[in-house]
Amino acid sequence: MDTIVERIRSIQSELAAAAEKWGRAPELIAVTKTVDAERINSLAAAGIFHIGENHAQEILEKLPHLDARFEIDFIGQLQNNKVKHIIDKVAMIQSLDRTSLAEEIDRRAVQRGIRMPVLIEVNIAGEPQKGGISADEVLTFAAECARREGLLVSGLMCVMPNTDREDVLMPLFRQMRTLFEQLRDEAISGTKITTLSMGMSGDYLLAARAGATHVRIGSAIFGKRVYSQKS
Repeated sequence: MDTIVERIRSIQSELAAAAEKWGRAPELIAVTKTVDAERINSLAAAGIFHIGENHAQEILEKLPHLDARFEIDFIGQLQNNKVKHIIDKVAMIQSLDRTSLAEEIDRRAVQRGIRMPVLIEVNIAGEPQKGGISADEVLTFAAECARREGLLVSGLMCVMPNTDREDVLMPLFRQMRTLFEQLRDEAISGTKITTLSMGMSGDYLLAARAGATHVRIGSAIFGKRVYSQKS
């Protein structure tokens, strides 16, 4: 537990320094995919209660064993038929990337009498193997989603290319910040644009420098993953 707390403190210090020009450090979302509930609960000692999970089944298995104070965001690619399992278990869905998923989240949220906060996932580098809409679709898709009573469009999310080259990543992070500001300034009815979720264990400092409001960090906190998801 002490090691996890120490890592978090170090990361938070780095984030604060990297984001100095923005006046606030991005919030740290601890990515807990493959991490067991006991280790997740140890995050409380560092004051971290915001976590991200990638799989619906893993959320359902862990949830009974987690500290009730944790807020869970769904951050992975979400199949339409899994929405019904998590709609009342998560605080936000960060990976909205297609109309059919928007329709299903809306339908299930309305059934539950809730309005689900969502982030639009942007495939900012145009990688064919990744989900997300293109940058030039953001405003149109946001307006489409905002018309649905079960959705609250809250911002943007992205997953960067798997590279450590700053000259590749930094322009993409800056483009995401520009898109975020454009969407916020558009003030589309039915949206509340507050969240730009970008940056992971290998590139979170670049994301902080570019103006991320939230970063998603897993391996830099937990090191080796120990949770084995049941088939």
